[in-house]
Amino acid sequence: MRILSVGNRYPPWSTGGYEITWAGAVQALRGAGHATRVLTTLPDPSDRAGTAEAAPSDVHRELRWYWRAHRFPSRGLADCVALERHNAAVLQSHLSAFRPDVVMWWAMGGMSLSLLEQARRAGIPALAVVGDEWVVYGPDVDGWSRRWRRGAARLLAPAVTRLTGLPTRLRFDDCALWSFNSAYTRQGARSAGWKLTGATVEHPGIDLERFGMPPAPQWRWKLLCCGRVDPRKGIATALQAMALLPAQATLTVHGDGDPDHLAELASLAERLQLADRVTFSSGSHDRVAEVYAACDALIFPVTWREPWGLVPLEAMACGRPVIATRAGGGAAEYLEDGGNCLQFEPGDARGLAASLRGLAADAELRAGLVRRGLTTAAQYPQSAFHEALQRRLTEAVARA
Repeated sequence: MRILSVGNRYPPWSTGGYEITWAGAVQALRGAGHATRVLTTLPDPSDRAGTAEAAPSDVHRELRWYWRAHRFPSRGLADCVALERHNAAVLQSHLSAFRPDVVMWWAMGGMSLSLLEQARRAGIPALAVVGDEWVVYGPDVDGWSRRWRRGAARLLAPAVTRLTGLPTRLRFDDCALWSFNSAYTRQGARSAGWKLTGATVEHPGIDLERFGMPPAPQWRWKLLCCGRVDPRKGIATALQAMALLPAQATLTVHGDGDPDHLAELASLAERLQLADRVTFSSGSHDRVAEVYAACDALIFPVTWREPWGLVPLEAMACGRPVIATRAGGGAAEYLEDGGNCLQFEPGDARGLAASLRGLAADAELRAGLVRRGLTTAAQYPQSAFHEALQRRLTEAVARA
């Protein structure tokens, strides 16, 4: 197959779970012999300089989008028309030059959602792979299509489409086959009003050989928060819990993300007199297994409903106990309090501290969490996810 894979912030410009999953799928498709081209967004001002030097081949960073520097700034109508026309021309050029058998939509939050309709009108089958709630929030941050959804503007939409050549209506129900990373994200999309008949759930997985390692040594109070730096990730709760733990406890916050929030976290650590006990780091995801190896336990303190969550699975595969919130979402589909992890309420620093004290005092508890965590991680191999996506792509082409 010839596959055009489209979404925002393809690595190495961003290394969140969604983006890493996308890049891994592209590599697997190419390894299986499928010609796969990536069409993604222009680098954002907030992206770290120099990361583009490691850019893989056949990745085209040409699309503009409505997100900028971790925000969705207000845009005038003329700006939106220019952005949409640019993206429509870019997509058309790749459809003409690459001639894909199928389009694979990935992270489309903040993107021109009219692209999905343009591919449908061109008669190109598609598979939409949903790793966060962009089907829900995407229409609200799409500066173009949202203008024509309500009131008098809705009545003008057909005329605007004829005048500009740009689709004004979203047709998620019939523009693609749909694959969601969790039952939670699929239910969220349907609750937003989309039928998405036949939508399936394919859980992203991890490279078990890469993350497998010997058990941790004796408890040393070395704690870890890993992943995207974002207010919804609840890292502030982990810092507040640190102030309630023994002085030998240290915390590593490893990951990239919102620089403003990173500064807020550093300031909070200073106020809590934790500057010498909290380390902020980042780096290539290829070396993240070393970060897990250096810790005694992973803290997953998210305050939102995580769409899936690879970080706890990676830590489990590394033989590290996990302490996570009861925030729900996709992670609730594999996290089990008292089984493969310990759980506390979102934002409850005292509850987190109590769980960590209990974990530190009970070697048998730690061993049980690790043992059941290894069993859980083994249920989600990356290879199974890649094979499922290839089957769905084949189905999309066959239906066309």
